[in-house]
This record gives sequence, C-alpha cells and structure tokens, in this order.
Amino acid sequence: MKVGIVGMPNAGKSSLFNALTKAGAEAANYPFTTIDPNVAVVPVRDRRIDQLAALTGADDIRYDHIDFHDIAGLVAGAHKGEGLGNKFLANIRETDAIVHVVRAHHDENVIHSEGRVDPIADIEIIETELIMADLEQAERRLERVVKTARSGDKEAIAEEAFLRELIPALQSGRAARTVAVPAEAPHVLRNLGSLTSKPVLFVANVDEGDTEVPQAIADYAAAQGAGAVAVSSRLEAEISELDDDEAAMMREELGLEDSGLDRVSHGAFALLRLNTFFTVGDHIAQCWHLRDGLTVWHAAGEIHGDIQKGFVRAEVIGWEEMLEAGGTGPARDRGLLRLEGRDYVMHDGDVINVKHT
Repeated sequence: MKVGIVGMPNAGKSSLFNALTKAGAEAANYPFTTIDPNVAVVPVRDRRIDQLAALTGADDIRYDHIDFHDIAGLVAGAHKGEGLGNKFLANIRETDAIVHVVRAHHDENVIHSEGRVDPIADIEIIETELIMADLEQAERRLERVVKTARSGDKEAIAEEAFLRELIPALQSGRAARTVAVPAEAPHVLRNLGSLTSKPVLFVANVDEGDTEVPQAIADYAAAQGAGAVAVSSRLEAEISELDDDEAAMMREELGLEDSGLDRVSHGAFALLRLNTFFTVGDHIAQCWHLRDGLTVWHAAGEIHGDIQKGFVRAEVIGWEEMLEAGGTGPARDRGLLRLEGRDYVMHDGDVINVKHT
C-alpha cells in the first residue's frame, strides 16, 4: 500500500513525515526541500490485535503497514513543468492513495509560496494541477485508443467512449473519480495512470492545541468524498523527539487520545476500503488486509500461496466473539468457531485458522 504525501511547498509535508516516521527527511523554511521522494514503512496499529494477543499470550504482534512517500511540493503550472513539475506528478502516479497536507496554521514565520494563508485556494491549486495532468494523459490516450477501436475491439470501443466522457469532465474541473468506469473496460484508469481517480485524505496542518479539522476543509473533503483529519505537524515533531513514556505523558497532558501517526495512518488505510482480518497463534498475532468482497480462499493466499493452494476449510470467528469466549480453545468447545468453505466472504475483524493439505 503506497500513499503519497502531497501539498503546496511549506505546507508541512516533510515535517509531518518526520514526525510520523522519525525518518529524518530534511525540512527547511524554503520551497522544494524534498527532492527525491522519501519513503517510510509505517505500521497501522490496531487495538483489536493488541487485545487478541493479550488474550492468547502472543508476544510477537505484526501490524499491517503503509508505505508513505514524501513527495515534493507542487506549485501552479506543475503539469507544464513549473517548479519540479512532471517528475513529481510521476511519483504521485505510482501511489495507491494521496494524503494532501493543507496549511491551516497561522505561523507568520513560515513562508507561503503564494504569500497568503488560504487552505481552500491551496487545495484547488493542487487539484487543478492533478486534473490538468490527467487531461493531458487522457487526450494522448484517446489518440491511441481510437485506432484500436476502429478495428472493432470491444474493450477499446468502451475505453474510447469513457475517454470522450472523461475529457470534458476534466476540462470542467471534475476529477476522474466522478466518471463511471465501463464494465467492458475495467482497467481504463490504470491504463491512463490517472491521478484524480485516487482516494484522498486531507490533513489539515493546524495550530498547536487545535484538534478539529477547519470547517471549510471538512466541507470540501465531504463534497469530494474524501477523508479529513487534523494534525499539528510542529507539535507532532516535538513529541517525536521524546521517548515513548514521555510522549505518552505529553499526549495525556494535551488531551490527545492518539498520535498523529495513528490518525493519518488509519485515515489513509480507510481510503483503500480494505477489510482487516487476523491470525492468532501461541506466539504470533498478525493483521492482514483484503479487498472488500473477497473470500476466505483469497485470505489464505494473503497468508501464503501454498496455504491457498492446499485450502480445505477455515475456522472463522469474529474478534469480539473470540474475546468474549476467552480464546480459541474455549470458543471451539462452545461451538463458536464456524467451519467455512472457500466461498465464504470475509468480514472486517474475522479471525481465521486455515486448514490445508
């Protein structure tokens, strides 16, 4: 799972990246501090697996992970090569989702590339650049697809129709995600390398002490079908320099229930619309993820190809049921473990034990 962190120069992207990962990406008060995209593998902590591990005595907890890519700031005209231009649009294109950091703090000591603080204007600059980049891609793609469609290829015909609907949508400022993908050409967005079809999480970089997403950003995100969280990059950077106990004490004093890492990573994970399932043994408790609607046979493949190949059946129980039962053994004794075949559709929070040859 690759998530790109984007935003205007000095929006707080690299500071957030540092605070979340302690990876030490360079952060400075001038544009284009980040040249090559820094990448950090960040755990998506899940209290459910913590509780299951405590119940079973497992001492090795393995969370899901997200690869966060810290991508340099975009400016107006990036799709034409302004600033660092297309190099960074290409970096965004390689990600599965976008975390869009928006400046919402009022620190006058931090330079703004446009000379003002206006979160919605900043958002619209980035969105416009992504839309214009998609438009250029779509127009080039259409020229190629038309030739194939003339041969009678059904998928190419469907893709041509999609592109002819998409191009005017982009020209009017609408994102690619607003145009329905045809069933006859399910891979059109992948073929296009679309930027504006990617799910988005807006991260409002707020003043220290603020915990709420500014209403204007919340409204904009809701209108786009996007997520939104509030984080003070400066505060998170300060906390990241503390050891775990000191950090926990500081968060408690400030009334922060969780870290910026948890808010951003959970928000980004939710964008991908994945179900989480668990495997729990004597020593290892592990989180796994699966696209919504897939089966326990697919889940077995996430664990190991050989397990999927030799799949016989699976014991399945909801994580809350397992906690209430007191563990796998008591749950089995009480008949709470369901035996499911390969067509069972997985649900978020399922705990499974796959039987295989």
